[in-house]
Amino acid sequence: MSLGPENSFEMRDGEYRMFCELLKDRCGLHFGPDTRFLVERRVARRVQELELGSFAAYHFLLRSGHEGEEEFQRVIDELTTNETYFFRELNQLRALVEEIIPQLLRHKSRAGSNRAVNIWSAGCSSGEEPYSIIALALEAGLLPGRDLHVYASDISRGMLMKSRRGIYREASFRETRPALREKYFIEKEKQHRIRDEVKRHVDFIHLNLMDRSKIALLGTMDVILCRNVIIYFDLETKKRVIETFYDKLRPAGYLLLGHSESLINISSAFELAHLENDLVYRRPLPGEERGDPMHAAARAAMAALGEEDER
Repeated sequence: MSLGPENSFEMRDGEYRMFCELLKDRCGLHFGPDTRFLVERRVARRVQELELGSFAAYHFLLRSGHEGEEEFQRVIDELTTNETYFFRELNQLRALVEEIIPQLLRHKSRAGSNRAVNIWSAGCSSGEEPYSIIALALEAGLLPGRDLHVYASDISRGMLMKSRRGIYREASFRETRPALREKYFIEKEKQHRIRDEVKRHVDFIHLNLMDRSKIALLGTMDVILCRNVIIYFDLETKKRVIETFYDKLRPAGYLLLGHSESLINISSAFELAHLENDLVYRRPLPGEERGDPMHAAARAAMAALGEEDER
């Protein structure tokens, strides 16, 4: 390893593999040869800031107790891209608010249940996605707390702190209509703070998608959004995470991925649901075959029975 006057840093092949394996084992993040320069440069910055002198010393730190856990969170922040904005992939969010939530509420009502629709934003970054869901729900006449609950998780404690603060700069509003910005944000000194009527309806949770024991503490979900997250995982990890989502979803629950993501070669457990606003994935009802042209009323009846069983 070389730490020269120009902050140069070069890992040996074995060191790079060891570091990447640690990231994959701990949080599922996958870095290949094409990202090696980025990883080396950003890790080198931390090695120098901590005055450790070698990559081996840094790797040892990452594996050492509470201090190592805190540093691991720091290096995740250094290596992941948290580029997002409000109302990203709007058609999908419209499908959620205008089609999926009302449909699920009808099914619950038929079953005699007054439960809200549980929604999990998995990999919420700095909070724009869950806050967008609440704002659009309010626009559609839905009542957060009664009609829907939104849970949002991320592996980065830094991103969760930003989410909870709810203060955003101009870059977060590239797809936000002026009327929505004025209605749901308070502007001060070129920053925008999310209004409390939106903010108080999102529960933020620090969560690693590879930590099944902690995920088990979450209740069963009706909808999971994991958009533009699994692109950072290798195939094995994608399969593991999608299997976890399948287990956390109620039958007839929905999985929303980013538009550049699909379950091809990952999972055949879900079916494609053709909605008016978008295509999304759906966990089939028990006994329901993929592509089965079962009558919609029969499917609704089965969903109602499923809800009744849960009670």
